[in-house]
Amino acid sequence: MKSLVILGGGYGGIRMLQRLLPNELPDDVSITLIDRVPYHCLKTEFYALAAGTISDQHVRVPFPDHPRLKIKYAEITSVNLEEQEVHLKDGETVKYDELVIGLGCEDKYHNVPGAKEFTYSIQTIAKSRATYQTLNNLPAGSSVAIVGAGLSGVELASELSESRSDLKIKLFDRGNHILSSFSERLSTYIENWFDTHHVEIINNANITRVEEGILYNHDEPVSVDAIVWTAGIQANKIVRDLPGEKDKMGRAVISPRHHLPDYENVFILGDCASLPHAPSAQLAEGQAEQIVQVLTMRWKGQEPPESFPPIKLKGILGSLGKKQGFGLLAERPITGRVARLLKSGILWMYKHHNG
Repeated sequence: MKSLVILGGGYGGIRMLQRLLPNELPDDVSITLIDRVPYHCLKTEFYALAAGTISDQHVRVPFPDHPRLKIKYAEITSVNLEEQEVHLKDGETVKYDELVIGLGCEDKYHNVPGAKEFTYSIQTIAKSRATYQTLNNLPAGSSVAIVGAGLSGVELASELSESRSDLKIKLFDRGNHILSSFSERLSTYIENWFDTHHVEIINNANITRVEEGILYNHDEPVSVDAIVWTAGIQANKIVRDLPGEKDKMGRAVISPRHHLPDYENVFILGDCASLPHAPSAQLAEGQAEQIVQVLTMRWKGQEPPESFPPIKLKGILGSLGKKQGFGLLAERPITGRVARLLKSGILWMYKHHNG
């Protein structure tokens, strides 16, 4: 029996299971999925969990059930590519014939002293729960600093402003406009929304140090009651520690077939893979579809294509609280109620299909 091991039950890992089970998995292949938690987490909604506007159960989807799918709940400590082994924190070793590493990303603190120790995060469900506990136990009138005005920071700030309108929210951004990768029209729309909802935007920020309750912007201290870090990501440490070429985010450089150049049986999926797009659930799912094609063809004794067409992304949608939103669909900007309804509908369909 050949063993396919998938590390991480995120969007890419789940899409692979959907495509392989129940009918595309050869009789002589079994799958082992290794994840820290006993369910698939909707990471795109962690901002709402942290803000307290949805419950924990809304970001959890059960893993599929199949006789040749074994699920292990464990912390992964390392991967030995030469021995084809995955090492777990409890001392157990899992052997593989083919390996898919889809462990997602971690916060990147840009070597800012104190940032890791004195800020909260929404990168994992456990960290999002801790952030929720802190933010929602703050007394009225407390101040919250959110460092980083990318999609996660914007969604968290907007959701928190509706959940806790009594808080003073400060959103720190390095650029002249928040969400600088979007059009100026979208950035202006979002900035106007924040102005209306009394969220303070600090542009051209440069966080040089963090202490407990103090954020240093251009070395000037800003006293706050809680700090949430959404100012950058990097590949999971397991991938950063692997041999081979990495990009500036620590993501592994891969072949057109999505495997490591020197290890054709080790595939890198999602936020861990160096791809010409920003990490997203869509990108991980598109990549998973192509990895499944490579695996199924190899299992049949066929040669997979040398490369695949570029993964096409349908667009990006973000929320501004529960009633407004923004995004790009086919490169066209979209704002307001329609954008929010579209995002809610896509989430409902995903949960309905996977739940």
